[in-house]
Amino acid sequence: MESIYNTPFDSLPDQKRVWVGQPGSREEGLGRLALLTPEVVAAAASEIRTGRRTSLGWELTKLEIAGLGRQQCEHKIVPLLDGVAFDDVYTFNPQQSSQWDGLRHFSQPIPGTEGKKVEDRVFYGGTSAKEIRDRSGDRIGMQHWAREGIAGRGVLIDYASWAEKKGLKYTTISQHEVRLKDIEQIAKESGVTFRRGDILFIRIGMTKEWDTVMTTEQKEAYAAQSIPKHAGVEATQDVLRWIWDNKISAVASDAISWEVYPPTGELFLHEFLLAGWGMPIGEMFDLEALSKICAEEKRWTFFVASSPLNMPGGVSSPPNCMAIF
Repeated sequence: MESIYNTPFDSLPDQKRVWVGQPGSREEGLGRLALLTPEVVAAAASEIRTGRRTSLGWELTKLEIAGLGRQQCEHKIVPLLDGVAFDDVYTFNPQQSSQWDGLRHFSQPIPGTEGKKVEDRVFYGGTSAKEIRDRSGDRIGMQHWAREGIAGRGVLIDYASWAEKKGLKYTTISQHEVRLKDIEQIAKESGVTFRRGDILFIRIGMTKEWDTVMTTEQKEAYAAQSIPKHAGVEATQDVLRWIWDNKISAVASDAISWEVYPPTGELFLHEFLLAGWGMPIGEMFDLEALSKICAEEKRWTFFVASSPLNMPGGVSSPPNCMAIF
């Protein structure tokens, strides 16, 4: 396992399928989070200097107007002992707000097929859709990430602030692309040198636009689309090479699908990152407070800790994530 992560992207025997571990094993279930070794996490703890901290979770009730036919969040407060106490009952789809896409979320085509049929696609490690539907099994489920948590050094690429200074205007409900060259430039201006196991956050301003700019009518129009448009990271071979060779362990953003959607090129990064590399993809994280603290502290690295739901066979989870400075 160690040697494969030290292999340069251009030397990988199969760039789209870096599957580690035996089927059903902890190693397989962790996927690329295996980069977060105790040594990497301990080194990241040096980022905690001032004790300032912030949550990276958007409200569970967002997106309050559901798209793609997804179920809206429902929260009930129910009395216990005739009102002496109260309980909560939550019914929600994690994909409607801040969430980690788990390894059961997205598949890729089996080589030699078009991948249009379910039987022509597989999830990480070669896991089939049939295995995922079988609730007696929990292969590559969220429980693997939950048992150890996701912790390490976070790096913020504040594209939204950078673009604003450049006078670059865009809407996050579009196919606006965050270019790799801009990510590299922002990292350089921020004084960031990437390290093994870093957790990459990219802020494009989606949650801010949703909360402060978009009208109810605009949100309804977005949700009504059969193929909604999302701004995000460009889907290119160069992006994949950069992520792999920088040994990034997980990626996240305030974007709805992290990468630009629908894809503008031939690549779909979800097929590589989730189904191919076992890498968590975080979407709709609330990075507004994080952006402000980074600017005030004049540093864009921090310690990050996330505790996904310990759901055997889980597909995705709220991140329960915080950044500590």
